[in-house]
Amino acid sequence: MKNRARGSGTAPEARRACARAGERMPDTFTITQLAEEFSITPRAIRFYEDQHLIKPAREGMNRVYSYRDRARLKLILRGKRLGFSLAEIKEFLDLYEADRTQVEQLRQLRSAVTERMEQLQGQLSDLMVTLDELRDIEAQVLAALAVKGVDAAGARERQSRSRGPP
Repeated sequence: MKNRARGSGTAPEARRACARAGERMPDTFTITQLAEEFSITPRAIRFYEDQHLIKPAREGMNRVYSYRDRARLKLILRGKRLGFSLAEIKEFLDLYEADRTQVEQLRQLRSAVTERMEQLQGQLSDLMVTLDELRDIEAQVLAALAVKGVDAAGARERQSRSRGPP
């Protein structure tokens, strides 16, 4: 089951995926199961717990993660992948707890997403300028090598160039 639910967006979607496969999704998860499912280390999960992003229950010395913890972990990882800081992710998650209608959470998320897209667009523009500059430099280097009789790969000199004795 561990891998069948991988990539499922929410706990209900994961449960439906398991049902289609003739399996029942567990009610709780171990740290190892979540680490394997999301391809992260148990240490990373414990770090998110230390940052108060997830709050698993305890059974003796073992952490027991619920569907809610799993969903929060998925949102944390998605937020990180999109470039949000852990503080921003925590703010989004905490807003859900404060406003179950999610209106304020959605407003804040939209604002943050718009800001992040603007940042990425600026970075993309900067990267395009940098790539153009690098292409210009590469063309200049290739031209200089050609003048010196070196082929484009730079591996060998042209045959017309005289070689001295070995």
